[in-house]
Amino acid sequence: MAQVMIDIAGTELTAEDKKLLAAPAVNGLILLTRNFASLEQLQALTREARAAAGKPLLIAVDHEGGRVQRFRQGFSAIPAMGSLQQIENEDERQRAARDLGWLMAAEVQAVGIDISFAPVLDVDDCSDVIGDRAFSAVPSEISKLASSFIEGMHEAGMACTGKHFPGHGSVQADSHIAIPEDDRTLEQIRAHDLKPFLSLSQKLDGIMPAHVIYPQIDPQPAGFSEFWLQQILRSELQFNGTIFSDDLSMQGATVAGDMQQRAVAALNAGCDMILVCNDRAGAVQVLDANLPATEPESAQRVNRMLMSSPAVSLEELKRTERWEQAQRWL
Repeated sequence: MAQVMIDIAGTELTAEDKKLLAAPAVNGLILLTRNFASLEQLQALTREARAAAGKPLLIAVDHEGGRVQRFRQGFSAIPAMGSLQQIENEDERQRAARDLGWLMAAEVQAVGIDISFAPVLDVDDCSDVIGDRAFSAVPSEISKLASSFIEGMHEAGMACTGKHFPGHGSVQADSHIAIPEDDRTLEQIRAHDLKPFLSLSQKLDGIMPAHVIYPQIDPQPAGFSEFWLQQILRSELQFNGTIFSDDLSMQGATVAGDMQQRAVAALNAGCDMILVCNDRAGAVQVLDANLPATEPESAQRVNRMLMSSPAVSLEELKRTERWEQAQRWL
């Protein structure tokens, strides 16, 4: 069965939300800023969502730090990863990356959320939508810092998701509102943007492909491309983790057709779980569609992204020495 991640509009579940969460294909929920009013409310929402689903439900958020941090009040203000370059000592930079990976993951899990879609492995080149979300403009530096960040996430018990494969940082257009095209050859991409994904492929639990077209290589955006997801990611990089589509409602996904066609294309290309956000009618269409069945291993990969054990509360977390230690980098 296909696996779909949806969103909700408010801070509480509506009757329709509960009905959709109980649908057999809905195995994921992404939370956004609009879903957060207070720590208590957020914890209640995650509990209620799991109860409504009645099955394992992967709850996710984009909580990278900097300008992409969905929850603020009561949470540590994680700096943008690009700001780590201001730390001159390399050992200190690595320590900061690990501590911030742990801090982000521990706080997010403390309110009942399984994963944050992080880290960003894009190269800070010419993309404003990426910019300081990237660790660096140098692929080798991204690999080192992201590796430490992932170690911190894993220390906290959170699975990591590298994005946006094979690289969104070298196009100016924003795939949320446009259809970016990267005209470089495969050799050029291999020598630059692909390097962090290659070096970290055995450390990553999940990967999210970009809604970017690389026309010299494939006419389809990476998230709809069997070449990128099967030939490069699965075969060449030997990646065995979870592949999440980026949000199918984004402008960069529209080249694949209507919402049902996008869902089918993403699943056929090799995505394990598809995201349909900010378009409830589109989500309903996807759930009503005759989606291609995914292999049992696909469900197992998604289930591995779930929290392995209950997290401590945020109050308890803030009393630990580890939390205090990580605060020095804020």
